[in-house]
Amino acid sequence: MEPQREARTPGDPTAPPSGASRSPTPDEEGRREGGGEADGAGADGLWALPVEPAERRPECGRCSRPQKVCLCPFLPVHPLQISTNLYIIQHPAEESRVLRTVPLLAACLPQDKCTVRIGRRFSEERDPELSNICRKSGTLVLYPGAEATNLEEFILESPVYPSTIIIIDGTWSQAKDIFYKNSLFRLPKQVQLKTNISSQYVIRMQPTNRCLSTLECAAVALSILEKNNYIQEALLRPLRALCSFQLQHGAQVRLSKEHLLEHGLYPKPMPKNKRKLRKMELLMNSVKI
Repeated sequence: MEPQREARTPGDPTAPPSGASRSPTPDEEGRREGGGEADGAGADGLWALPVEPAERRPECGRCSRPQKVCLCPFLPVHPLQISTNLYIIQHPAEESRVLRTVPLLAACLPQDKCTVRIGRRFSEERDPELSNICRKSGTLVLYPGAEATNLEEFILESPVYPSTIIIIDGTWSQAKDIFYKNSLFRLPKQVQLKTNISSQYVIRMQPTNRCLSTLECAAVALSILEKNNYIQEALLRPLRALCSFQLQHGAQVRLSKEHLLEHGLYPKPMPKNKRKLRKMELLMNSVKI
């Protein structure tokens, strides 16, 4: 949160303290009547000058990282050849994150196989293309829950082999908001990943050790759908390089909330809100199990 700017009197940035008074000088009278500058060359008037936006560092056109920390050496030489269409539904807040993983994911795949849609609300009227995709029998949405089927089991039993998978990109609360407040995403078959791997995205806190980043979810899902384990390794390589670079330059390993609770290291007091407290208790119970 930005520090609150000190209040100033409009038109008089050098106003005296309350209770003090003085007569304006002739120069000041002339400036006020003639509409000239109120501050002259005084340093106190500099706060009102327009601030030039900071120049952004040049970015790599492929991995979207600053050129000095480009991760292209860790990307596949050529985009991975896949038959599955990947749709990333990205919460707007993720677009501005510095350490987001979706640009790395997109850089590894052919442009016509990876589509990123940014937004929080989608409808059939405003998004006819997305609506059509969600209604196809070969489309899946990757979102965990009681209604979700294990992806590996589903493709063994499904009469139609999946051609498209939708993944929601955002924090867990943001992803939940998008999934449940957009009826379009409940049209496709809902699937989830049953995996014991721990997230390698160690520079960002996750609720549990089994929560994966968007790139990791895509890596596991695509390797299953394409029946090619190399895809998972190729997609995780730039993620490991990103985390390694950040850790070498001051970042710290962010342990999951699950781990912190299990070892009594959670730094914040327990929430007072009943709903949030219930979620925390469920998380603690899952740790004990």
